[in-house]
Amino acid sequence: MARKGENIFRRKDGRWEARYIKSYELSGKIRYGFCYGKTYKEAKDKVARCKAALLAGAPIPVANNRHRFAYFCEEWLRLENGKVKESTYIKYDTILNNHILPKLGGCFPQGITSQLVEGFKRELLEEGLSAKTVRDILTVLHTILKYTAARFPGPFPTVEITYPKEPKKEARVLDIDEQRRLIAYLQRDMDACKFGILLALLTGLRLGELCALRWEHVSLRNKTIHVDATMQRLRDYECTGNKKTKIIIGSPKSDTSIRTIPLTERAVRLCRQFDPHRPAAFLLTGTERFMEPRQVQKRLAKYTKECGLEGVHFHTIRHTFATRCVEAGVEIKSLSEILGHANTTITLDRYVHSSMDMKRTNMEKLAKVGL
Repeated sequence: MARKGENIFRRKDGRWEARYIKSYELSGKIRYGFCYGKTYKEAKDKVARCKAALLAGAPIPVANNRHRFAYFCEEWLRLENGKVKESTYIKYDTILNNHILPKLGGCFPQGITSQLVEGFKRELLEEGLSAKTVRDILTVLHTILKYTAARFPGPFPTVEITYPKEPKKEARVLDIDEQRRLIAYLQRDMDACKFGILLALLTGLRLGELCALRWEHVSLRNKTIHVDATMQRLRDYECTGNKKTKIIIGSPKSDTSIRTIPLTERAVRLCRQFDPHRPAAFLLTGTERFMEPRQVQKRLAKYTKECGLEGVHFHTIRHTFATRCVEAGVEIKSLSEILGHANTTITLDRYVHSSMDMKRTNMEKLAKVGL
């Protein structure tokens, strides 16, 4: 039986075995040394001499009072707190605690190599995470490795990271007939939520932006909507009770997301119809109580099912708005600013989807040049 507080125990063959930390591998794995004796005292004396020899000069590779990678990860995260938005901090915290720390936190920094990170990436993908999620995790890892290299007292390995490619998915866009069916459904017995979804179809608002929108940001005089907030349900990292998430209303995802959107006459008429004349009221409820994003998603799923539409999510509404704008000849720079994008490339690559009729019309232009 092992003595309390000591790694010394009696083996089945009657001898005593004493174990001590001899060294650490770069991965953080402990390598033990073993001493044996006919008596407990003999084993204890032997292990004491081995430990003394190590302290007297025999080095313990890698470990030698060095911090493991988890130390630098946690230090980096503490420094980020207060520098980034709360939603960003929660994202970093989740990535660290769910993925990076469990798999790499025990390594010593010198042991993190390109090969180790490549294996880490493959493991994440094999767990079923999407390419985008894995890219996000690797981006955070890359940032922490740069931070560690700057803080590390000795030579630090160069780590090459290859990011998984995201398969390009054709986003769901309502065709003209589907759009008409949805609009007709929303206009029947229209309430504040149906009004909000229709307004999003007319303006390209994001779901979080729509949920955070108050009537004080709608100017019927100037025929504009000013977007300067978004709503998210996020993990509550300070949670001590049963609720593990919380609703946060904060600034949008980027500076370019803060914008003023001009309203069409149709949108202005709708707004006049539902204006509660209470500036602090949320647009989706007409009261000072908000409706959170997942409630809107559930409502939209119900609406689209009842009017016979499949595969429609809230982002489908935004995609449809952008595509209709292009089909109507809206200038791309203006559309990009209306959508709140940082540049027109994002607008063209992610949100603009030409219909077959539009492609055919453009192909027929070749007749003018003899083709």
